[in-house]
Amino acid sequence: MTGTLFGLGVGPGDPDLITLKALRLLRAAPVIAYPAPDRGDSLARAIVASHLDGTQTEIAIRIPIQGSRFPAADAYDRAVEAIAPHLEAGRDVAAICEGDPFFYGSFMYLYERMIEKFPVQVVPGVSSLTACAAALGTPLAARDDMLSVIPAMLPVALLRERIMSAEAAAIIKVGHHFEKVRAVLAEAGLAAKSRYVEHATMSDQRILALDQVIAGAVPYFSMILVHQRGRAWR
Repeated sequence: MTGTLFGLGVGPGDPDLITLKALRLLRAAPVIAYPAPDRGDSLARAIVASHLDGTQTEIAIRIPIQGSRFPAADAYDRAVEAIAPHLEAGRDVAAICEGDPFFYGSFMYLYERMIEKFPVQVVPGVSSLTACAAALGTPLAARDDMLSVIPAMLPVALLRERIMSAEAAAIIKVGHHFEKVRAVLAEAGLAAKSRYVEHATMSDQRILALDQVIAGAVPYFSMILVHQRGRAWR
Protein backbone atom coordinates (compact mmCIF):
# COMPACT_ATOMS: atom_id res chain seq x y z
CA MET A 1 0.00 0.00 0.00
CA THR A 2 1.36 3.40 -0.94
CA GLY A 3 1.34 6.43 1.30
CA THR A 4 -0.87 9.46 0.75
CA LEU A 5 0.36 12.90 -0.19
CA PHE A 6 -1.52 15.53 1.81
CA GLY A 7 -1.49 19.11 0.55
CA LEU A 8 -2.04 21.12 3.71
CA GLY A 9 -3.00 24.77 3.61
CA VAL A 10 -1.48 26.24 6.77
CA GLY A 11 -2.85 29.76 6.53
CA PRO A 12 -1.36 33.20 5.91
CA GLY A 13 1.15 33.36 8.76
CA ASP A 14 -0.45 33.19 12.19
CA PRO A 15 0.25 29.64 13.51
CA ASP A 16 -3.17 29.61 15.19
CA LEU A 17 -4.93 29.85 11.83
CA ILE A 18 -4.09 26.30 10.77
CA THR A 19 -7.24 24.17 10.68
CA LEU A 20 -7.76 21.28 13.08
CA LYS A 21 -7.71 18.81 10.19
CA ALA A 22 -4.45 20.16 8.77
CA LEU A 23 -2.86 20.12 12.23
CA ARG A 24 -3.91 16.51 12.84
CA LEU A 25 -2.50 15.37 9.50
CA LEU A 26 0.66 17.42 9.92
CA ARG A 27 1.45 15.82 13.27
CA ALA A 28 0.63 12.32 12.07
CA ALA A 29 2.73 12.34 8.89
CA PRO A 30 6.20 10.79 9.20
CA VAL A 31 7.45 13.05 6.40
CA ILE A 32 6.83 16.75 5.78
CA ALA A 33 7.74 18.76 2.69
CA TYR A 34 7.64 22.51 2.24
CA PRO A 35 8.63 25.18 -0.29
CA ALA A 36 11.72 27.24 0.50
CA PRO A 37 13.73 29.89 -1.36
CA ASP A 38 17.03 29.13 -3.05
CA ARG A 39 18.74 30.12 0.17
CA GLY A 40 17.32 30.81 3.58
CA ASP A 41 14.41 29.64 5.69
CA SER A 42 10.97 28.50 4.60
CA LEU A 43 8.01 30.69 5.54
CA ALA A 44 5.66 27.69 5.29
CA ARG A 45 7.78 25.75 7.78
CA ALA A 46 8.04 28.77 10.08
CA ILE A 47 4.24 28.94 10.24
CA VAL A 48 4.00 25.38 11.57
CA ALA A 49 7.29 25.24 13.50
CA SER A 50 5.60 25.43 16.90
CA HIS A 51 3.47 22.39 15.97
CA LEU A 52 6.43 20.12 15.08
CA ASP A 53 8.17 17.75 17.52
CA GLY A 54 11.40 17.30 15.57
CA THR A 55 10.91 13.59 14.81
CA GLN A 56 9.72 13.87 11.19
CA THR A 57 11.79 13.58 8.05
CA GLU A 58 11.85 16.97 6.35
CA ILE A 59 12.13 17.74 2.63
CA ALA A 60 12.81 21.35 1.63
CA ILE A 61 11.66 22.11 -1.91
CA ARG A 62 14.12 24.79 -3.00
CA ILE A 63 12.40 27.07 -5.51
CA PRO A 64 13.90 30.07 -7.31
CA ILE A 65 11.94 33.20 -6.48
CA GLN A 66 12.72 35.19 -9.61
CA GLY A 67 9.45 35.87 -11.43
CA SER A 68 10.87 34.87 -14.80
CA ARG A 69 11.72 31.40 -13.50
CA PHE A 70 8.55 30.63 -11.53
CA PRO A 71 7.07 28.09 -11.45
CA ALA A 72 10.38 26.28 -11.77
CA ALA A 73 9.58 22.95 -13.40
CA ASP A 74 12.91 21.38 -12.53
CA ALA A 75 12.49 22.27 -8.85
CA TYR A 76 9.17 20.44 -8.67
CA ASP A 77 10.53 17.55 -10.68
CA ARG A 78 13.28 17.19 -8.07
CA ALA A 79 10.67 17.43 -5.32
CA VAL A 80 8.78 14.50 -6.86
CA GLU A 81 12.00 12.49 -6.91
CA ALA A 82 12.51 13.19 -3.19
CA ILE A 83 8.90 12.56 -2.13
CA ALA A 84 7.94 9.57 -4.30
CA PRO A 85 10.18 6.99 -2.54
CA HIS A 86 8.48 7.75 0.77
CA LEU A 87 5.02 7.29 -0.73
CA GLU A 88 6.11 4.08 -2.45
CA ALA A 89 7.34 2.79 0.91
CA GLY A 90 3.91 3.43 2.44
CA ARG A 91 4.81 6.63 4.31
CA ASP A 92 2.38 9.55 4.21
CA VAL A 93 3.84 12.92 3.27
CA ALA A 94 2.40 16.23 4.45
CA ALA A 95 3.28 18.95 1.94
CA ILE A 96 2.60 22.28 3.58
CA CYS A 97 1.65 25.41 1.70
CA GLU A 98 1.11 28.99 2.84
CA GLY A 99 -2.49 30.09 2.64
CA ASP A 100 -4.62 27.71 0.61
CA PRO A 101 -3.05 25.06 -1.69
CA PHE A 102 -5.28 25.90 -4.64
CA PHE A 103 -5.37 29.70 -4.29
CA TYR A 104 -2.11 30.65 -6.03
CA GLY A 105 -0.55 27.94 -3.87
CA SER A 106 2.73 26.22 -4.65
CA PHE A 107 1.21 22.80 -3.91
CA MET A 108 -0.67 22.81 -7.21
CA TYR A 109 2.57 22.04 -9.03
CA LEU A 110 3.15 18.95 -6.91
CA TYR A 111 -0.48 17.96 -7.33
CA GLU A 112 -0.15 18.10 -11.11
CA ARG A 113 2.81 15.74 -11.01
CA MET A 114 1.52 13.33 -8.36
CA ILE A 115 -2.21 12.89 -8.86
CA GLU A 116 -1.86 10.21 -11.57
CA LYS A 117 0.57 8.13 -9.52
CA PHE A 118 -0.36 8.38 -5.83
CA PRO A 119 -3.33 9.11 -3.56
CA VAL A 120 -3.47 12.85 -2.98
CA GLN A 121 -5.72 14.79 -0.62
CA VAL A 122 -5.98 18.58 -0.46
CA VAL A 123 -6.87 20.29 2.81
CA PRO A 124 -7.95 23.90 2.28
CA GLY A 125 -6.52 26.66 4.43
CA VAL A 126 -7.25 30.25 5.36
CA SER A 127 -6.24 32.23 2.28
CA SER A 128 -4.42 35.55 2.15
CA LEU A 129 -7.56 37.01 0.60
CA THR A 130 -9.78 36.40 3.61
CA ALA A 131 -6.95 37.06 6.07
CA CYS A 132 -6.35 40.51 4.61
CA ALA A 133 -10.05 41.33 4.66
CA ALA A 134 -10.23 40.37 8.34
CA ALA A 135 -7.10 42.34 9.22
CA LEU A 136 -8.47 45.43 7.48
CA GLY A 137 -11.99 45.07 8.85
CA THR A 138 -13.14 45.27 5.23
CA PRO A 139 -15.69 42.78 3.85
CA LEU A 140 -14.67 41.66 0.39
CA ALA A 141 -18.05 41.80 -1.31
CA ALA A 142 -21.78 41.74 -0.62
CA ARG A 143 -25.06 40.91 -2.32
CA ASP A 144 -24.48 40.63 -6.09
CA ASP A 145 -21.06 42.31 -6.13
CA MET A 146 -18.51 40.97 -8.56
CA LEU A 147 -15.16 40.42 -6.85
CA SER A 148 -11.99 40.37 -8.95
CA VAL A 149 -8.64 39.04 -7.75
CA ILE A 150 -6.06 41.00 -9.73
CA PRO A 151 -2.30 40.35 -9.85
CA ALA A 152 -0.46 43.67 -9.53
CA MET A 153 2.01 42.79 -12.28
CA LEU A 154 -0.60 43.28 -15.03
CA PRO A 155 0.08 46.05 -17.57
CA VAL A 156 -1.39 49.42 -16.62
CA ALA A 157 -4.23 49.40 -19.14
CA LEU A 158 -5.37 45.90 -18.20
CA LEU A 159 -4.98 46.63 -14.50
CA ARG A 160 -7.22 49.68 -14.85
CA GLU A 161 -9.78 47.75 -16.88
CA ARG A 162 -9.99 44.90 -14.36
CA ILE A 163 -10.32 47.27 -11.39
CA MET A 164 -13.03 49.37 -13.01
CA SER A 165 -15.07 46.40 -14.26
CA ALA A 166 -15.74 44.98 -10.77
CA GLU A 167 -17.53 46.34 -7.73
CA ALA A 168 -14.75 44.97 -5.53
CA ALA A 169 -11.15 44.09 -6.21
CA ALA A 170 -8.30 42.44 -4.34
CA ILE A 171 -4.98 43.49 -5.84
CA ILE A 172 -2.44 40.86 -4.85
CA LYS A 173 1.33 40.38 -5.01
CA VAL A 174 1.81 44.13 -4.92
CA GLY A 175 5.52 44.30 -4.06
CA HIS A 176 7.53 46.48 -6.43
CA HIS A 177 4.40 47.15 -8.53
CA PHE A 178 2.96 49.38 -5.79
CA GLU A 179 3.61 52.78 -7.38
CA LYS A 180 1.95 51.67 -10.62
CA VAL A 181 -1.10 50.41 -8.71
CA ARG A 182 -1.33 53.55 -6.59
CA ALA A 183 -1.26 55.73 -9.72
CA VAL A 184 -4.04 53.69 -11.37
CA LEU A 185 -6.22 53.93 -8.26
CA ALA A 186 -5.64 57.68 -7.95
CA GLU A 187 -6.49 58.23 -11.62
CA ALA A 188 -9.68 56.20 -11.18
CA GLY A 189 -10.70 58.20 -8.10
CA LEU A 190 -10.49 55.10 -5.91
CA ALA A 191 -7.52 55.93 -3.68
CA ALA A 192 -9.73 56.88 -0.74
CA LYS A 193 -11.71 53.66 -1.19
CA SER A 194 -8.58 51.47 -1.12
CA ARG A 195 -6.96 49.80 1.88
CA TYR A 196 -3.42 48.46 2.08
CA VAL A 197 -2.06 45.69 4.31
CA GLU A 198 1.22 43.80 4.34
CA HIS A 199 2.13 40.55 6.11
CA ALA A 200 -1.47 40.07 7.29
CA THR A 201 -1.78 38.04 10.52
CA MET A 202 2.01 37.93 10.97
CA SER A 203 3.88 39.60 13.83
CA ASP A 204 5.03 42.39 11.50
CA GLN A 205 1.62 43.11 9.99
CA ARG A 206 1.15 46.73 8.89
CA ILE A 207 -1.94 48.62 7.71
CA LEU A 208 -1.38 51.95 5.99
CA ALA A 209 -3.18 54.57 3.93
CA LEU A 210 -1.96 54.49 0.33
CA ASP A 211 -0.24 57.87 0.64
CA GLN A 212 1.74 56.63 3.65
CA VAL A 213 3.27 53.66 1.85
CA ILE A 214 6.91 53.92 0.76
CA ALA A 215 6.88 52.34 -2.68
CA GLY A 216 10.38 50.89 -2.54
CA ALA A 217 9.70 49.09 0.73
CA VAL A 218 6.54 47.17 -0.20
CA PRO A 219 6.93 43.40 0.35
CA TYR A 220 5.64 40.63 -1.90
CA PHE A 221 3.11 39.63 0.77
CA SER A 222 1.00 42.76 0.48
CA MET A 223 -2.49 43.41 -0.79
CA ILE A 224 -4.81 46.30 -1.61
CA LEU A 225 -8.56 45.88 -1.25
CA VAL A 226 -10.77 48.24 -3.22
CA HIS A 227 -14.54 48.66 -3.27
CA GLN A 228 -16.40 50.97 -5.62
CA ARG A 229 -18.85 51.90 -2.82
CA GLY A 230 -16.08 52.31 -0.28
CA ARG A 231 -17.53 49.58 1.93
CA ALA A 232 -19.33 46.43 0.82
CA TRP A 233 -22.24 46.94 3.19
CA ARG A 234 -23.22 50.29 1.67
